[in-house]
Amino acid sequence: MKKISTLILLAILISCKEHKSQAALIPEPKEPEIIEEFGFKLNNYKVINDTIKSGENFSEILDRHHIEYPKVLEIVNKIRDTFNVRRIKSGIPYTILAKNDSTEQAQVFIYKHSRVRYTVIDFKDSIPTAYNGRKPIRTELKTASGIIESSLSESVEEQGLSSYLTFKMADDIYAWTIDFSRLQKGDKFKLIYEQLYINDTIPVGIGEIKASYFEHGDKPFYAFKFVADSTLNISDYFDDEANNLRRQFLKMPIKFGRLSSRYNLRRRIALYGNKIRAHKGTDFAAAIGTEIMATANGIVTESRRKGGNGNYVKIRHNSTYSTQYLHMSRRAVKVGDVVKQGDIIGYIGMTGNTSGPHVCYRFWKNGVQVDPLKQKLPAAEPMKDAIKPTYFNFIKPIKDQLDIIEYSTIMNEISITEEELNS
Repeated sequence: MKKISTLILLAILISCKEHKSQAALIPEPKEPEIIEEFGFKLNNYKVINDTIKSGENFSEILDRHHIEYPKVLEIVNKIRDTFNVRRIKSGIPYTILAKNDSTEQAQVFIYKHSRVRYTVIDFKDSIPTAYNGRKPIRTELKTASGIIESSLSESVEEQGLSSYLTFKMADDIYAWTIDFSRLQKGDKFKLIYEQLYINDTIPVGIGEIKASYFEHGDKPFYAFKFVADSTLNISDYFDDEANNLRRQFLKMPIKFGRLSSRYNLRRRIALYGNKIRAHKGTDFAAAIGTEIMATANGIVTESRRKGGNGNYVKIRHNSTYSTQYLHMSRRAVKVGDVVKQGDIIGYIGMTGNTSGPHVCYRFWKNGVQVDPLKQKLPAAEPMKDAIKPTYFNFIKPIKDQLDIIEYSTIMNEISITEEELNS
């Protein structure tokens, strides 16, 4: 009897052990992965991605996602200071976060200006809100080089590099030191620049060019980006001897347009009965909406609409020079803003006293309006002697990194770290 009881107990133990082994083979249920984007947990919504169709408007989009017109009107009125829904453009992608139930009613509309910038319109609560956002960007330093066979742009594009690098070299870094229309076969370049990524791996463009080397006609041209003026906190490009590569002023405040009227103290103006009236500005004509640029670094001292000037902006560059830009359709800066040479400060218009779309560019030297086209414009502010030791210490490891980059006629991108760059 004792033997039978022992056998029964053993059988039960074996059965329990087998049951546990089988249970161990069944995987534990996994928690769903939390997906977050634009500041929302997407798991809580039905996510609808789409693109704005030609002729489609904001009201139609929300109506299709079960938001009635009175609510749409309330949303539009509440957010107008942040986002003008009339400016949505066909071809722009958007995301709708809808209720995760049978109604699938829209709760949030996300307008994607670019792969980085977006606007969130949140109307799930009683008071609609709107705000602008940017996706987190990861920056990776890259190097590139090339030998020119015909033109800089062809050399860059043949290597699969961004054409933005061509623009930066020709229009930003070396605009005042190298004539890019006269490059020679065999000229060379090397670059250390930032490649930008979102979601860690998706490239979304080029950031800053940290340093470059251009060999033109066997003459070397180094350029290093450095903040020499802590007051404005604006960086410039300097060469290996601490010389600023930039002129203090651009020749004109627009990239595309024409000189339509010069500074003339005895000009007859039709708007004033063809009487002689001094014209102390220089007019550049262009299409309405053309971007107007600051011609030099400075601080905005006026940004308003007044009388015959229409919408205008005035910038103080230093104790000697100021500039003013009249007749804008709209302004893009406010008083107190620090602007860099080439920054967009407004757009061509016809506000104030004007017979056609243009910008009247006015130029002050020591408080007196003068003709900018007759001024011998100075180079940009030189680096102060006290800063030069810091600068030379700063560029030494970067220059060493530039010097060891090998030239290539094929794509030659190499990633480097900040530690390597500054070691």
